Amino acid sequence: MYNLLMINLNKILTETQEGIVFNVKLVPNSSFSKIIDYTDEYVRIKISAPPIENKANKELISFCSDIFDVNKSKLSIISGEKSKLKKVLIKDTKLDMLIQKLLFVLNSENKSN
Repeated sequence: MYNLLMINLNKILTETQEGIVFNVKLVPNSSFSKIIDYTDEYVRIKISAPPIENKANKELISFCSDIFDVNKSKLSIISGEKSKLKKVLIKDTKLDMLIQKLLFVLNSENKSN
C-alpha cells in the first residue's frame, strides 16, 4: 500500500499560478489504460492508444479527467506533446484534493495487483 511517506508528491504534483502540474511518463500502445507505477519524478501511465495523430495524448487527457474527476476542458499538456515525459496542467482545482485522488488510485491499483 502506498502512503505519503513513500511518494515524493512535491515533484509529481506541483502547484503553479496556472494550476497544478502533473508529471507523467506515458507508455502508449498498451493493452489497457492504467497507472502502473511511479518514481519521485512522475507517475507512469499505460495508455491503449497509439502515439500517432495525437491519439495517446487525447487518451491521457481523458484518463486524467477520470482519475482526478475534473472536466477535460480543465486539462492540457503543457510540455512533452511528442515525448513520453509529459506535464499535464490541471486548472481550477486544489492540490490537496488531487493528492487524495492520486493516492486513492495508487492504493486501488496496488490492491488489484
